[in-house]
Amino acid sequence: MKQALSPKDAANMIPDGAVLMIGGFMGVGSPHRIIEALVEAGRKNLTIIGNDAGRANYGIGRLFHEGRARKLVASHIGLNPEVQKAMIDGEIEVELVPQGTLAERIRAAGFGLGGVLTKTALGTIAAEGQKVIDIDGEPWLYAPPLRADFALLHADRADYNGNLVYQLTATNFNPVMATAATTVICESREILPVGMISPDHVNTPGVLVDYLIRRELPYDPR
Repeated sequence: MKQALSPKDAANMIPDGAVLMIGGFMGVGSPHRIIEALVEAGRKNLTIIGNDAGRANYGIGRLFHEGRARKLVASHIGLNPEVQKAMIDGEIEVELVPQGTLAERIRAAGFGLGGVLTKTALGTIAAEGQKVIDIDGEPWLYAPPLRADFALLHADRADYNGNLVYQLTATNFNPVMATAATTVICESREILPVGMISPDHVNTPGVLVDYLIRRELPYDPR
């Protein structure tokens, strides 16, 4: 059975300067209660790895709105003008990674691989400063694995053993992030007794999850 933490307890585990993977797709499938607890705890100098920057003051965007993060590794920031401005003004560092490459770099870390070889971004400004490997006379861009200190996830359902089920676009990055961090913390819409989730429906097995965030009233639909 996994230990259930409050969002505040989870935030207290995360130090300044930590590297965080945060699940979600434009805020869908992001652990909003943990994010808010990080803001309230005053965490700073965080490195955030996520699909995107969320929206202004929403999802991952909350951490940048409140000045808690110094770096973002993501596939796009198009719906968050605050992050765009901070990047242009040099206030934060942003590493833009093609979406498929981002997912594969995270998967490579989780599966113990040495990196990813890809044609995506080869010959563009996105490849500047990166290693190009020749294989049989053909150039490939080398993308190193991405690993984090903590993965902060959101699931639709969890059981007491930490088995997780996601819904819709929340399935895009949460499952792979669960494999690529030292500590995995999941916030779930509901937590069920063991046996209530069919093994066929489990997206992330409980062996990968370290902590659950306990449900608290009043019910928060996020």
